[in-house]
Amino acid sequence: MTVEIDNEKQEGTYNTQDEGQSKKQQPTKAGKAARVVVVGAGFGGLHVIKALANQEAVEVLVLDRNNYHGFWPLLYQVATAALEPDSIAYPTREIVRKYKNVKFQMVTVNGIDLEHQQVLLEGNQSLAYDYLVLAAGSANNYFGNKVIPQHTYSLKDVGQAVEIQQQLLMVFEAAVRETNAERRKVLLTIAVVGAGPTGVELAGAFADLICPLLRKNYPTLSEKEVRIVLVEAHDTMLSAFPKPLQKKAQQHLEKMGIEVLPNSKVTNVEDKTVSFENGKSLQAATVVWAAGVKAAKLGQTLKVKLAHSDRVPVKPTLNLVDHAEVFVIGDMAYLDGYKQSKHDKPQAYPMLAEVAMQMGDRAAHNILATISHQPLESFRYRDLGTMCTIGRKDAVAYAFGVQLSGIIAWLAWLIVHVAFMVSFRNRLRVLLAWAYDYITYNRGVRLIGGQPQSKAAPANE
Repeated sequence: MTVEIDNEKQEGTYNTQDEGQSKKQQPTKAGKAARVVVVGAGFGGLHVIKALANQEAVEVLVLDRNNYHGFWPLLYQVATAALEPDSIAYPTREIVRKYKNVKFQMVTVNGIDLEHQQVLLEGNQSLAYDYLVLAAGSANNYFGNKVIPQHTYSLKDVGQAVEIQQQLLMVFEAAVRETNAERRKVLLTIAVVGAGPTGVELAGAFADLICPLLRKNYPTLSEKEVRIVLVEAHDTMLSAFPKPLQKKAQQHLEKMGIEVLPNSKVTNVEDKTVSFENGKSLQAATVVWAAGVKAAKLGQTLKVKLAHSDRVPVKPTLNLVDHAEVFVIGDMAYLDGYKQSKHDKPQAYPMLAEVAMQMGDRAAHNILATISHQPLESFRYRDLGTMCTIGRKDAVAYAFGVQLSGIIAWLAWLIVHVAFMVSFRNRLRVLLAWAYDYITYNRGVRLIGGQPQSKAAPANE
């Protein structure tokens, strides 16, 4: 999560009538506002909305399958009971109601008809557009394995975060009743697959939650019986960070009692067993998949050749080569040009909230430029750094060549994340929850509202 920047001064311009532009797409007639349909109310979509808000040249319709904007960088804290779901979510209608030219519909988008400029909706309905912005985000990447998603938990939405929290409570309750030591060990083993920022933050949050929870609420269970394992297919964790910060992060995780398994590529997860390419295996009742993402399935309906991770190739101006009225941003977009250092070869921009926000700004301004017969400007990314919290009072951060770790990095992480929440209400609730947890070591309500959808059922054997 990063901060917003001014993208007004970009390098490189592209005329709206350049070769390869769709012949169908024409400037809007005088006096008639263009309909801009935005699919997705995430970070990218929200920045499109704000940039087009109250612009007389456009009427904006936002489509999303959820009725809220979620602050996903803190989703793992919902999964570990540090925050309540409504602390990181805010109604989309509440966001758009102050903009006279923006409307919202809660609906599932099934596809895009580029030829007829229509968005295909559930129930065989459709919506026409003059301009389209696809900001539908990403989904978990299981690398073609159809079994793994049936036996693992994911962390892409509020509902999934609550499901993980429920699963943890269920296995603790089952472990209290379990008299067989080996079966109890499996129940109290948690595996997080993927040692990127999501996996590292989640593993650290599990450790912060479980030890105080067992001491206070489950005195018959021993902390020594709990096993948290962070699995990584490659030899390093947090690959986007410099080596010294990677090392510090791993050392802190291990100090918290978390096992880190590098060079352990997962080939399958089934029946509470994680199987590795090297022939070894791990038994765990709770397995969370954080091993990678790919673009949302919506991109596959465009009938264009997709790039790595099913991302949609776009021009530097963020629109499609043959359909200039269609813009793709954020995790769905594939555009080369990103360099971690000046010595690196250009690669695709990373699937980060920071990139999505800046792309949202640029796409919106390019739509307005097209309408006013101005040249489009190419996307230019300003990397404001990256950060990852490891646990209580510890984090790593890297920005502008400066490496930070420990409590200073953690305070920077806290300030940035609170600052970029949508509403004051959310900021206040998050700060109060963190302060309460910090002082009391006590988490949220932790109610079991029903049996979670079983991935690796905790029932006694």
